[in-house]
Amino acid sequence: MSILSTDDYPMRAALWMVFAALALSACHRQPPSAAPPAMVLASTVHSHSGVSGGEGIRYPIEAAARYSNAMSFRVAGKLIERDVRLGDSVRKGQVIARLDAADAQKQAASARAALDAAEHRLVFTKQQIDRDQAQFAQNLVAANQLEQTQDAYAAALAGREEAAAQLVLARNTLQYNSLVADHDGLITSENADTGQVVSSGQAVYGLAWTGDTDVILDAAAGDLGRIAVGQAASVTLSALPGRRFDARVREVAPAADPQSRTFRVKLTLTEPGAAVRFGMTGDAILTRTPTASGATAGIATASNSTAGDVPPDAPIFKVPATAIFHQGKDPAVWIIRPGDSTLELRPVTVGSYSERGTLITRGLKDGDNVVLAGVHTVYAGQRVKQTRPLFDGEGEGDVAEQAATINDPTVNGARVDARNSARGAAAR
Repeated sequence: MSILSTDDYPMRAALWMVFAALALSACHRQPPSAAPPAMVLASTVHSHSGVSGGEGIRYPIEAAARYSNAMSFRVAGKLIERDVRLGDSVRKGQVIARLDAADAQKQAASARAALDAAEHRLVFTKQQIDRDQAQFAQNLVAANQLEQTQDAYAAALAGREEAAAQLVLARNTLQYNSLVADHDGLITSENADTGQVVSSGQAVYGLAWTGDTDVILDAAAGDLGRIAVGQAASVTLSALPGRRFDARVREVAPAADPQSRTFRVKLTLTEPGAAVRFGMTGDAILTRTPTASGATAGIATASNSTAGDVPPDAPIFKVPATAIFHQGKDPAVWIIRPGDSTLELRPVTVGSYSERGTLITRGLKDGDNVVLAGVHTVYAGQRVKQTRPLFDGEGEGDVAEQAATINDPTVNGARVDARNSARGAAAR
């Protein structure tokens, strides 16, 4: 006997329809949505001249005076006057600071009085010796009396010389209470305040001499073989956009800095001009010097390539070391396909490795978008979205130099702030 009566058939039919709809919906579930493209740091690479070309070495620099010194008093005393301030220009012979000279003036007056007394004593002994000599010629005085007079005269003469020397010293000491500029130049530092008691030799001012202007850089040990005295360079300064200055290497430090283990290189600007101010920062590109074999110095080849395998006019590309991946034992880089924004692992030939980038001699073509970082976190065929490095496309240089500049602690922070501000304004 059925539990549901005939009147319950419509309800049972409705239940079966609900169950059928649920089963049908379970069989036709929607596929999961595709994962969003991954963000990768990438940049477009551009070719340079071949291995024998004139690719330069780029380093951050700072403008400085060729000669500079600390200015200090040669005597101790209380500083009572400062006539120049930081950034002022001074001329040779200009008095720029003074000490309290009261004691020195009294010492000079005492030395002057001692000299006057010694001169009077010398005049008296000279008159005495003249009389005794005349009387001795007439046998009116004994020989021992003449000898005593001569001894007194010699002592008076020596006393006069000593007093004269003491007066010179006292006058010099009085002069040393005034600090005088030895050269034309610019005040670069103030190291003592008015009213302070300073010791002899204590720095009061820093002076940068007017004249030749140097730019200084700190080179890595691996680049020393490509830097030589007299080598030409091109200098650009952040504060003077659009201007380029010629320079030449003047000095290469014989030993590394004990803290940074870099070598100080000094270049002299050929024509600095009044616009170049001490402390300005920028970049210098040093032209590479050719070796005896004709190849550019410093292009050390990797195990899978030699310089002789590369045609002289073959294009080369420079990328940061973080862009290099390995396909088995061979180097490779990730390329973003322009059509579908997916990744392709492309084998390349490495010409050289250095602290500031990797030279690729085969495998890339002009305009390729190369992944610069995070190469171990992506896979072939992955859809990605490209984001460019901070300094991509600025002036000369390539992505390897830009990546090295971002990681270089000596680069001017103002350039980073300026670029961030510009990008923020564009986003708004």
